[in-house]
Amino acid sequence: MCRFYAAEVLLALEYLHMLGVVYRDLKPENVLVRDDGHIMLSDFDLSLRCAVSPTLIRTSYDSDPSRRAGGGAFCVQPACIEPSSVCIQPACFLPRIFPQKSKKKPRKPRHNLGLLANALPELVAEPTAARSMSFVGTHEYLAPEIIKGEGHGSAVDWWTFGIFLHELLYGKTPFKGSGNRATLFNVVGQQLRFPDSPPTSDASQDLIRGLLVKEPQHRLGVKRGATEIKQHPFFKGVNWALIRCSTPPEVPRPMETEPSPGKFGAVDKIGIGIVGSSSKRMAGTDMKSGGKYLDFEFF
Repeated sequence: MCRFYAAEVLLALEYLHMLGVVYRDLKPENVLVRDDGHIMLSDFDLSLRCAVSPTLIRTSYDSDPSRRAGGGAFCVQPACIEPSSVCIQPACFLPRIFPQKSKKKPRKPRHNLGLLANALPELVAEPTAARSMSFVGTHEYLAPEIIKGEGHGSAVDWWTFGIFLHELLYGKTPFKGSGNRATLFNVVGQQLRFPDSPPTSDASQDLIRGLLVKEPQHRLGVKRGATEIKQHPFFKGVNWALIRCSTPPEVPRPMETEPSPGKFGAVDKIGIGIVGSSSKRMAGTDMKSGGKYLDFEFF
């Protein structure tokens, strides 16, 4: 169950980073479970918006002209890898089905298909250029670089993801102190220690260690974003392409509530699935962009 929710939160963060948004406020209170059992993120008051240009990491297979000839070419046009692209052609991410030459070639062994899958280029859309000096976030989830005032970027989301995963597994955050001041001191100076119970896997602890590296330049995900984290053994077996179509481990049962009278005696109708509040602005000081808000999809 923990891996399912962690995987969906990771995909949501990846989606935001593709849009050039650093979330900066991941915590259980902001992760909502929809009526179908899947999750969505809420509360973007503290988010930072920046410019991002997705890139493809070329593999050795892709860079070899002899292997790339014919049916092994990839499309790397900017229009094909921009998050705002309406239509993405299959040829952008898969080798062309038909070779350019009509000559019949001997059928390749089946084991070569696995090599071909590993040779596909990786889409990386990490806003590494994002920088902010703002002191924002929740004390138990604040990254060390925010507390130190050194400036921060997208790596803070991977720190908060590590704290979130720790709380999912152990029911508490790793650096909580007796008060806010003690908590901040622990985040900066205390070494990560795992509770004796409940017992957890080595893979989960290794992932948390990689995410909770205090130096952001060495933190897991800082270079290749969610692509790097997805390949960790903790997520082995996760079908990333179809996870939104899979059956969640638990689907909330509908609850019947009695209508409450409003200010003027009328019955208030509460809409389910609305994220945030109309009285809150979705963007903070750092999110302003021409006076327009981002148009998010439910993800």
